[in-house]
Amino acid sequence: MPDQSTPLIEQRFEKVVDTHDTWGVLNPMQGCVARCGYCYLTDLGLTGTRPVELATPAETVRLLRAHPHYRPDKPYALYTCTDALATPANREHLLDLLRALVATKVRNPVVVITKFHVPDDVIDQIYAARAAGLPVVVYLSYSGLSRDVEKGVHHGRLRDNFPRLHAARIPVVHYWRPALPQNSDPESMAWMLDWAARWAECSVTVGLKVKPTARQQAADLWPALAEPGLDLHGAESIWPAPARDFFAAVPERYAHHPIYETNSCALAYVLGRTDRANVYGTPTCTDANHCPVGQRGRCTVALALREPLTDNELRAELVRSGLGHLPYTWDASSHTLTLDSPVEMRDQHHLAQALAVTVRAPRAEGDPMWSGKAAGGRLLVIPTTTGREPSCEN
Repeated sequence: MPDQSTPLIEQRFEKVVDTHDTWGVLNPMQGCVARCGYCYLTDLGLTGTRPVELATPAETVRLLRAHPHYRPDKPYALYTCTDALATPANREHLLDLLRALVATKVRNPVVVITKFHVPDDVIDQIYAARAAGLPVVVYLSYSGLSRDVEKGVHHGRLRDNFPRLHAARIPVVHYWRPALPQNSDPESMAWMLDWAARWAECSVTVGLKVKPTARQQAADLWPALAEPGLDLHGAESIWPAPARDFFAAVPERYAHHPIYETNSCALAYVLGRTDRANVYGTPTCTDANHCPVGQRGRCTVALALREPLTDNELRAELVRSGLGHLPYTWDASSHTLTLDSPVEMRDQHHLAQALAVTVRAPRAEGDPMWSGKAAGGRLLVIPTTTGREPSCEN
């Protein structure tokens, strides 16, 4: 019988430096001791196992600054192929990485996402890094799922992180993911939000994301997804209808608490920035995101003052990203760059972030990365009662 540290399938590792839908990612440690039923690391053999160090903190910083996607103002999420606080080795790596980023004058916003207890020494180091000019934001991944789904997670200690980080004046984002039938009844959702809204700057709500290789994994967790006609991978995310209904009419007592469907908007709000993901004015902005008036005003002013993107700037970024050979068209009225040839999602995401535009291109064959909202993916909403067909939302 294998123990928890023995992967059940051959391990495959992601890139140490990469670009996802909202941010760049740094993954010098990969593999997680937890075994969450929805985790996208499952088919890589990276759940229920000890993390593996692929790069030291110093090597990670060197890889970051040498990467063609690196830009000084780009946000980076740390340790998305593990949990930064799940093991002593992970925690030491995180502490050393924060020190290395500060020492090398990296000042990109960084995001630490966790479901685990945040020890006092980590809180102290995050506070010190912020004081030194490194904008660190903590995402607490808290969605009210049981231990049957999130095996290895101590939810009481996770809840306790909220007031402790708040007391240390470290900005917290409540990461409410994924929405599943198991955590989407109105009473459970209100119970979670009652707690998070007391301490967090805002909440980000996310549905289930499914890779092409994870269809059976998703169906095991949510049997309705076994329906052959559902395009699970093509969806930006998949939602139970009750969760959509709850967020469409959030109770008045949460009016002070911003709730977003887009990480880019949540980060803009927390960091005092404006929208750079071309979300402002879209249905996601106007209908889905519960955004404060002041933040919307900040984005309104920034859009009015925005300088037009020139053809030289477009070509320069394409060349710098290794895509200078690709034909493209540019629609200045919608800030949309369209590439005529297949491009991997990581490159589409990078161009969108670097240029603050919408990018459209055919998907590269075999690309396992999900589309994401920024690349035009749409929500797939699954009813929990019979008699209604699944629907897509813009």
